[in-house]
Amino acid sequence: MARPTKQSPERGNARIRLLEAARDVIRAQGYAATSVDDLCRAAGVTKGAFFHHFENKDALGVAVAEFWRQTTTDFFSAAPYHEPDDALARVLAYVAFRRAIIVGELADFTCLVGTMAQETYASAPDIREACGRSIFGHAATLEADIEAARRERGIVGDWTAQSLARHTQTVIQGGFVLAKAGNDPALARESLDHLDRYIRHLFHIAEEASA
Repeated sequence: MARPTKQSPERGNARIRLLEAARDVIRAQGYAATSVDDLCRAAGVTKGAFFHHFENKDALGVAVAEFWRQTTTDFFSAAPYHEPDDALARVLAYVAFRRAIIVGELADFTCLVGTMAQETYASAPDIREACGRSIFGHAATLEADIEAARRERGIVGDWTAQSLARHTQTVIQGGFVLAKAGNDPALARESLDHLDRYIRHLFHIAEEASA
């Protein structure tokens, strides 16, 4: 969902160092391919420290999904897309912001919880549910602005603010998958361009411009 600033493994206590390592290593190589040894090496801690804080790798998976949710909530709360006075402008600014942070290597901008949800949805339901809390919780932060934009512009239809908020995440997560499949971040940015066009169409912006 976001690109929280990486911290060096030397900062923080062993638990935080393991969570930061998991955030970065799992995004780079996937949950299944990441071993406890990989995490300890990246965090600069011993296996004893790992098992002091986490019962097993799946417990770490749940914890890092929650860590991701907390840190990305802070990241998005401080983002500039909240600044416009107009509700629809804030929604479109959100899409533009999501596009703008698709930079660097794939592991730098793709979503930890999206990656883990795809891998663990059947094998590790606790991780899947933690990932769901993060993804759906983030989507819910967009609902108030979408609903306000509907009211302000008199938009009616068979869709809701909640369903459009979820759709934004469908497009973003799908864009990440395509970027990985094609090894090309531009594919994710392309998806956000189409999401912008779709939202403008829903709110009849093109019609207003040509009227």
